[in-house]
Amino acid sequence: MAAVSLRLGDLVWGKLGRYPPWPGKIVNPPKDLKKPRGKKCFFVKFFGTEDHAWIKVEQLKPYHAHKEEMIKINKGKRFQQAVDAVEEFLKKAKGKDQASSHNSSEEKNRRNSSEERGKQSAGEEKRKAGLSEGKLKKSTGEGKKRASSVSSERGSKSPLKRALDQSPRKRGRPPKDEKDLTIPESSTVKRVMTGTVAGFKWPPGVSEPVKDGDPHFHHFLLSQTEKPAVCYQAITKKLKVCEEETGSTSIQAADSTAVNGSITPTDKKIGFLGLGLMGSGIVSNLLKMGHTVTVWNRTAEKCDLFIQEGARLGRTPAEVVSTCDITFACVSDPKAAKDLVLGPSGVLQGIRPGKCYVDMSTVDADTVTELAQVIVSRGGRFLEAPVSGNQQLSNDGMLVILAAGDRGLYEDCSSCFQAMGKTSFFLGEVGNAAKMMLIVNMVQGSFMATIAEGLTLAQVTGQSQQTLLDILNQGQLASIFLDQKCQNILQGNFKPDFYLKYIQKDLRLAIALGDSVNHPTPMAAAANEVYKRAKALDQSDNDMSAVYRAYIH
Repeated sequence: MAAVSLRLGDLVWGKLGRYPPWPGKIVNPPKDLKKPRGKKCFFVKFFGTEDHAWIKVEQLKPYHAHKEEMIKINKGKRFQQAVDAVEEFLKKAKGKDQASSHNSSEEKNRRNSSEERGKQSAGEEKRKAGLSEGKLKKSTGEGKKRASSVSSERGSKSPLKRALDQSPRKRGRPPKDEKDLTIPESSTVKRVMTGTVAGFKWPPGVSEPVKDGDPHFHHFLLSQTEKPAVCYQAITKKLKVCEEETGSTSIQAADSTAVNGSITPTDKKIGFLGLGLMGSGIVSNLLKMGHTVTVWNRTAEKCDLFIQEGARLGRTPAEVVSTCDITFACVSDPKAAKDLVLGPSGVLQGIRPGKCYVDMSTVDADTVTELAQVIVSRGGRFLEAPVSGNQQLSNDGMLVILAAGDRGLYEDCSSCFQAMGKTSFFLGEVGNAAKMMLIVNMVQGSFMATIAEGLTLAQVTGQSQQTLLDILNQGQLASIFLDQKCQNILQGNFKPDFYLKYIQKDLRLAIALGDSVNHPTPMAAAANEVYKRAKALDQSDNDMSAVYRAYIH
């Protein structure tokens, strides 16, 4: 594709991760947001979302030139809403241009009119002055013309000069007609400028946002007007700790974006074990935010990309733990989590007093409790922190983190959690996060099976699956998850975003959790059977939406 010249303010189609090309606008990044090294890129704010990111030039296309092409290949409610948002933005911008042109024309006419009136007024005064001088000359008589000429002139000019000196015009006040040149200030502008916005100062080097009616900057403006004393942190994530009635604590991001230059990375050395679908995105974001990270993976080749991005390589889990202050791990299941800690050259061999271990795997409460006990027995500190999300959310730094265990360690992980997620909850003692995570995934897995069941029922009864999706997207069930998974099914694209085998594992563990407290889970049990059938059809390594195939075979 031939190189296209792009500049600040241009509307574009940008490729972000695995999402289809999405409409956005090239904007100024925040002052503290570092531009990635390497290829040329622009900072893009995407319409219809809260996402913004550095996008390489080769992944950008002009909006208008490729609009029809993109609309043909991309479907879905959220995509259409984004396109509608662009059109609304263009409509408002056009209206403002027309209004600006009209106002400029009116202003020019007012000035011309005022100048004409000023000339007429000056001519009138000159004419009156001439008449006054004529009367004075006439009254002196022709016989005294030469002798009294000088005194006559003095007598005529002095009153005129006094009159001019006493006129409002000489004292600097504009004549009545010139008041038209003063444009009244809008009452709305007065209210805004005399309110909290008046106290907000833009720091040197940061340009003010263009006041062009772009609704996608509204969340930033609100944050500044509501908290004028807070320093500038536009398009950044700022964590706040808030206590809930349940006694749990959450660290929440004020703005959801993975591209964030305002995070102050901890000076602690970070280790990370496990570079699967979730771990890869997490490590990438830790590096982007300036953390010092040492990585290890069972398949060593997966480490290469992160070494190129600035990570250090650990030869064994024990080595990573012994050389780092806080080590995170994210592996597939309870067996893998135990082997990582208790196996040869495992985590436990690197634990010393003060060393910290954070397990982000989704496992059962018994497993995580056992791991916590052995870590603490060696003088280490332990936190469980499983994550809710998928590969895309991991890449975007938009995971939800559920933590439990050492509260101090939870707070020490603050900058790491900011880098990898949009929200983090502290749920108390070890085991609580594992239980909550299994319940969340039980609901998600059951919902996915129900979606697949509904789509297949629509098909066999002669109903349009696309129409079913459109109806669901207009109702109370509308969500990103619903739209994406249905699109997967309709397009036959089951590239893994969340492995089917792992959601089945979580359903199995959730059912066992229910059994342990004698609580029935019939819906989860039914969904689990459908996933087991899908696994038997060789769908384990596909996305969870491939459960659909269990209904059509």
